[in-house]
Amino acid sequence: KETAPFTEVIKELMVNARGLRRFGSAALDLAFVAAGRFDAYYECCLNKWDIAAGVLIVKEAGGKVTDFNGGDKYREGEQIIASNSIIHENLKNVIRAHSTWP
Repeated sequence: KETAPFTEVIKELMVNARGLRRFGSAALDLAFVAAGRFDAYYECCLNKWDIAAGVLIVKEAGGKVTDFNGGDKYREGEQIIASNSIIHENLKNVIRAHSTWP
């Protein structure tokens, strides 16, 4: 996959966010969103088994989970945004502004 759009999103977030963290595990990152340790998580090109448990945990904690367009196609793992709901639309807009993903 093309990495330039992903890098552009990271650049914008580095300027406008207090910090960025990644641990390399979708399940752990999603659990941290649910626990309130992270405000949001986004990723592309995962498998559904990478995110299934984490998505449930985020939703049960009151968070929001969508694909990059705000829909429910995240279930296949191709695109996912998970957040505390407060910043979800802003993050989605940043991703969409820099992405070439369908």
